[in-house]
Amino acid sequence: MDQIRDEILVGGEWRRGAGALIETRDPATGALIAAVHGADAEDVELAVAAGRRAAADPAWRDLLPHERSRFLTRISDLITERAEDLARLQTADTGKSINETRALVASAAGTFRYFAAALETAEEALTPPRGPYLTMSVHEPIGVVGAITPWNSPIASDAQKLAPALAAGNAVVLKPAEWTPLVSLALGRLITDAGLPAGLLSVLPGPGRTIGDAIVRHPGVGKVTFTGGTATGRTIGGAAAEKIMPVSLELGGKSPTIVFPDADLDQTVAGVLFGIFSSSGQSCIAGSRVFIHADVYDEVLDRLVRHTEKLRIGPGTDPATQVAPMVTHAHRDKVAAMVDRAREEGARVLCGGGVPDGAEYAAGAYYLPTILDGLANDSATCQEEIFGPVLVALPFADEEDLVAQANDTVYGLACGIWTGDYRTAWRVGRRIEAGTVWINTYKQFSISTPFSGLKGSGLGTEKGREGIRSYTRQKSLYWGLTEDPLPWAGV
Repeated sequence: MDQIRDEILVGGEWRRGAGALIETRDPATGALIAAVHGADAEDVELAVAAGRRAAADPAWRDLLPHERSRFLTRISDLITERAEDLARLQTADTGKSINETRALVASAAGTFRYFAAALETAEEALTPPRGPYLTMSVHEPIGVVGAITPWNSPIASDAQKLAPALAAGNAVVLKPAEWTPLVSLALGRLITDAGLPAGLLSVLPGPGRTIGDAIVRHPGVGKVTFTGGTATGRTIGGAAAEKIMPVSLELGGKSPTIVFPDADLDQTVAGVLFGIFSSSGQSCIAGSRVFIHADVYDEVLDRLVRHTEKLRIGPGTDPATQVAPMVTHAHRDKVAAMVDRAREEGARVLCGGGVPDGAEYAAGAYYLPTILDGLANDSATCQEEIFGPVLVALPFADEEDLVAQANDTVYGLACGIWTGDYRTAWRVGRRIEAGTVWINTYKQFSISTPFSGLKGSGLGTEKGREGIRSYTRQKSLYWGLTEDPLPWAGV
């Protein structure tokens, strides 16, 4: 990796941030990776002002869609060229396995490439007239977009917001998570190298309670897109309502995975394990509640436990690692405390439930992949997002009861269904309150397919061709086609 500089991107200028020092540490060893001064409120003011100027500059404002598309394509190409360095930086900063961070970097490149293509083919609409006039609908940039991204998949989340916002003609003020700012700063430097006009992008790491809040409440910010916790999302939603500002919120989840007795059990066990334990469970879409039909409950649970105990735990730098360390020691300890609470609720710990033994794990933020059962669906453990490698198993016998329990949560982000019967999959999939339902697979994504959450899992839709439209304002134009004056005035 290149030397990490103590600089942030403020309104097109790389300079030392005016905020507090942010230390980032390797979750596998606790060793200091870098120290970067974050942003302060004045940096937010400068970034928004520069963004407004850049977005209004005819050099950007008047670019035709295919001309803006070229910037996105260049960014995609540079991400691909620097993919290995970006992946290794993200592994160091987040602890994720190198295989996962390589996939996330590839996803980011694909996202910019997809929205470049979508922008090339975007169309406006002539609407059916209902009088002597021609009517059309056009989409225009919002101006400055505030993008607040999470620590668990920085570069992919950054791209998912930056690409469509820039494609729509906006400027973006990006606030990465305070825990993991390095890859977002590297992406900002890459985008600068791609020739994006100065001021269209700022990257301001810092605490959400100060920097994030300043971005959300700034009168010059016309939209905020946020991925993170539901409590923070509610706060942002309230601030957006005060401003009457559009907002996109991708929030938490407590997603059910459902195993019917006719499912292919090899496929099911592999999918359930991937759905919860990949990313060390640090994923909003993690399948953290598994409902298993009573007829196969014991067999499936036994197989899940046996295969979980064989998962390879280690540093993210090792390509053989399946379960890497958690993002920080503090987060690991929070997950451990929630498992301890589950024990107090009466849970049986079938595997895991603690820190792995061994000197190689002593300095890292490791936690064993854990499977629990013996709890009711209304227990705190089954209702609250743990955001770690913890799976709770629950039996079911009746489909009506299953659907009721699966939907009995404040969340509605994702669901997995494992069955050999397409009728069952269709019937249950349509009844589950979730933005995404996977059938005989899990945690698969396409930038071309819209993604959204229901209930406490979010508001608005990202990805897909309409993803660009969510960063625009829609305007209607009426063109009079008659030479006769409007009759009302009697002229």
